[in-house]
Amino acid sequence: MTAVTLENVSRAFGPVLAVDRVSLKVEAGEFLTLLGPSGCGKTTTLRMIAGLEENTAGRITIGDAVVSDAERSVFVAAERRRLGMVFQSYAIWPHMTVFDNVAYPLRIRRRGKAEIRERVLKALALVEMEKFADRPAPALSGGQQQRVAIARALVFEPEVLLLDEPLSNLDARLRTQMGDEFRKLQKRLGITSLYVTHDQEEAMALSDRVVVMESGKILQVGSPEEIYQRPTSRNVAAFFGSPNLLNAEVTACQPADNGFFQLDVSGGDWRGRCRAGTHVAPGARVDVLVRPETIALGAQTNGAEALRWSGRVKEMVFRGSHRSIAVETAAQVLRVEAPSQYPVSLGENVTLTAPATSAWAIEG
Repeated sequence: MTAVTLENVSRAFGPVLAVDRVSLKVEAGEFLTLLGPSGCGKTTTLRMIAGLEENTAGRITIGDAVVSDAERSVFVAAERRRLGMVFQSYAIWPHMTVFDNVAYPLRIRRRGKAEIRERVLKALALVEMEKFADRPAPALSGGQQQRVAIARALVFEPEVLLLDEPLSNLDARLRTQMGDEFRKLQKRLGITSLYVTHDQEEAMALSDRVVVMESGKILQVGSPEEIYQRPTSRNVAAFFGSPNLLNAEVTACQPADNGFFQLDVSGGDWRGRCRAGTHVAPGARVDVLVRPETIALGAQTNGAEALRWSGRVKEMVFRGSHRSIAVETAAQVLRVEAPSQYPVSLGENVTLTAPATSAWAIEG
């Protein structure tokens, strides 16, 4: 069952098109993340679903109900959309207790006192905050405020939960912890969730599917693994970490397993094999994506199909669990992530190898 549908949805602010003909379906119970840099249109898209912004073109459907249709001048107010929302700032009212903060959505809906108490305590229990019910909101830590914001969004049992960068105000350790906890809660409740972030690792860890956006458009939609390992464009590939993108010529193409194709490629002084999502004619130029963590230092075999380069260690940065290494080859400087204990030094000549199964061809 589809929980949210966007059909050619746009939002213009004067001459600026913030969201440009976005079409998307979110399935019931799915955790879907809108990912992209600042100004890409992800928050505006979320706000249009919430009813906090009115789309200037297209149609938005929640469940079976059309909540916004620009052509028919249909617009359902935010408070009538049965959506929960968690903001970046949490929007916790400092003059209220934890209980009163969570109870607010029910009170404005004129629910009875007994029902309010039952639902609030149930929502607080879900986020393990019931013992803080009578505590003043300003006395909470950042992580506790985030939990209260989630409880308030869940208390009236919304059809869809919308989250706009809710972890960005937390430190790195707590951000990871709270993200993991929220994902477990979402899976346990089975609530449809739309999440906005610019943090690639956060999107990878939390999502069933990721929507990569840029300049108001959707670039690619897929599982975290698909988006990371099999991007459809240079822009999507470059958004995650520091990828190696090597220009090469296709010398042969044949079907491989899982519906992919196996390409023989040549970059002049290097050659090997990679995979592609579609058939690519011999003679065509492609960019071969090789992630830094898939490249091995040393003359490892990785089979006859492996990609190989020779070069000199140009830079090294110690990062605790690993070292970020830049190796200057005849083709270009390649980025490598190696174990921190690997014996290598600046200026050393090294051989690099990458298995064909970890290299991906991008056309265009």
